[in-house]
Amino acid sequence: MENIIFIGMPAVGKSTVGVVVAKRLGYQFIDTDLLIQEKEGKLLREIIEKKGIDGFLEVEDRVNAEVEADNTVISPGGSVVYCKNAMKHYKEIGTVVYLKASYETINKRLKSAKNRGVVLRDGQTLRHLYDERVPLFEKYADITVCEDGLKLEDTIEKVIGALQSA
Repeated sequence: MENIIFIGMPAVGKSTVGVVVAKRLGYQFIDTDLLIQEKEGKLLREIIEKKGIDGFLEVEDRVNAEVEADNTVISPGGSVVYCKNAMKHYKEIGTVVYLKASYETINKRLKSAKNRGVVLRDGQTLRHLYDERVPLFEKYADITVCEDGLKLEDTIEKVIGALQSA
């Protein structure tokens, strides 16, 4: 196991689960949303406002495709699955874990998509976004962990168990 890359919708806990999994395995942790903000000198929503969604996705693709890491848990933003170069890179350097949650779970957890820097096109609802992304998450996943009805600790145990038996 070189790197572990978490994908999934906003609010599935990619960063929260990722940090704990990294600690348990003695790995480093990278949140690529923070990396993007650091490299661009702006918040995600400011990048989206300034460059538009397509411009943001170009930045996201570039920054994620340049991640150099070993024995690291990587937590990219949910829109990374639109980024072909980034996903090709991640498939080459690690195991991609899809943290899966139902639309109902995501909708309950996600208070304001726009304030979280979620990439929503004009007129697009969270439901549309969910339906659009799920097939991409499934396409890229090496391991899928469904967290519906699970407490955080149970999700972490399920992830570690799945990684050890992969």
